[in-house]
Amino acid sequence: MSRPLALLDAPFRFLTSVTGFLFPRAGFTPAQGVGIVSLVVLAAALLALYAFRLAGAWRWIYVISATLALYLNVFVGIVQAFQKVPFLQRLAPTQSEPPFIIAQTVVLAIFAVLGYLAVILRPADLRAPLPGVRG
Repeated sequence: MSRPLALLDAPFRFLTSVTGFLFPRAGFTPAQGVGIVSLVVLAAALLALYAFRLAGAWRWIYVISATLALYLNVFVGIVQAFQKVPFLQRLAPTQSEPPFIIAQTVVLAIFAVLGYLAVILRPADLRAPLPGVRG
């Protein structure tokens, strides 16, 4: 992602999460709970990016926050897919069946690995040749 686009990523994710609270609902829903957690995580990402300019520990705070916020969006997307797509709804009508749990576990594992790699690797590390690999 280019630098100008990266600077717009966290604010737009924050605004996207806020808009979810503009629709009237009766009572508190799990989606609102995930939205609140996402907003707190995105606030940390915005603070790290704009106030502290990713200096020192703020770099990994930003990376973890951005990764977690994106994971929460994907988590909600999977929940909605299993609620609304007829084929998936038949596989896991209560969202406690193995297909739903497997889908969420695989996505969580992918985000955990990618988040870990994003914390330990810097952009300069990605441009360097891998050890033992020629060409």
